[in-house]
Amino acid sequence: MDNATQTELEAAAFRRLMDHLLDKRPEVQNIDMMNLAGFCRNCLSRWYQEAAVERGIEMDKDTAREIVYRMPYEDWRAANQTPADAEKQVAFAKAFKDNVG
Repeated sequence: MDNATQTELEAAAFRRLMDHLLDKRPEVQNIDMMNLAGFCRNCLSRWYQEAAVERGIEMDKDTAREIVYRMPYEDWRAANQTPADAEKQVAFAKAFKDNVG
């Protein structure tokens, strides 16, 4: 497989992952994803931003989040995010430290 085809397939898989997380499973909370998998939608937006910056494209966190969430992040949060209990918050602090830094 050539590099261009591989990149196209990877991009298609990323788009499908985002469709799944945003359209089919918006009820799955970022904190649960982070606690179980070590990443969440916000991580995906950070990785997107980092990839842009590596290629010389200026992009801030809010812009990257709006691209990934397909709307302003605060709008997505208001529509989909629920409060996390203390136990989840403690687990999140550890997961964030272990996976994000």
